[in-house]
Amino acid sequence: MRVHVSIHDVSPAWEREVEDALAMAAAHRIRPALLVVPNFHGKAPLLEAKRYCARLRQLQDEGHEVYLHGFYHRAEAEKPSARTFFRQRVVSAGEAEFASIDEEEAERRLDEGARVLAEAGLRIDGFVAPAWSFSPWLLPALGRRGIRYTEDHLTVYDPVEKTRRRSLVLNFASRSKSRMASTVAFCRVATAGARFFPTRFAIHPGDMKHGILRHETERLLAWSAPRLAPTGVGLFAS
Repeated sequence: MRVHVSIHDVSPAWEREVEDALAMAAAHRIRPALLVVPNFHGKAPLLEAKRYCARLRQLQDEGHEVYLHGFYHRAEAEKPSARTFFRQRVVSAGEAEFASIDEEEAERRLDEGARVLAEAGLRIDGFVAPAWSFSPWLLPALGRRGIRYTEDHLTVYDPVEKTRRRSLVLNFASRSKSRMASTVAFCRVATAGARFFPTRFAIHPGDMKHGILRHETERLLAWSAPRLAPTGVGLFAS
């Protein structure tokens, strides 16, 4: 069993928190994948942050993967329904971007995101939809662009080879004390059974703002280090 570590929501909007997470990972000789948002919530355009782009290029040169992570990381307004309530309020705080747009708009955002990362001097090693939520037509769209890795809550995919594998994901929710407590409890229990599945540990910048989540992040990094899959694609071989 292998574990792949990533940092989500990489953006100038979360620069300090991302650096904190990188430092914690580096202490365990882990180079997490960086899930880069081209314009977080429409308020943090990556290309306007030249120094930050240089920092990301340095990290990629040092061996960190770079994944395109949506475009805005914010969902469009949708008609209320049980499904939209679940994915936009239960699973995420209204951030399931690629579950709230149609195929044409998704294609446009993929192309625009690729352009932004290319102009920033970054290679795209994969794509992860915000909140791990997307429609089935996204996989062929990624395959046409030669993107070899994506994931949702339960599965990792190679859209080019059209292969998939079940995979456990571990992450914390910091929106409330009850969510923190429940996700910490889940991760503690899940690590005991993780030997049966390739596993992903996803760090979010908000985790760095809470002492208990920093402590649990440290614990999971120590647990991940001897089981490390250095790339997302490496999970298919674990």
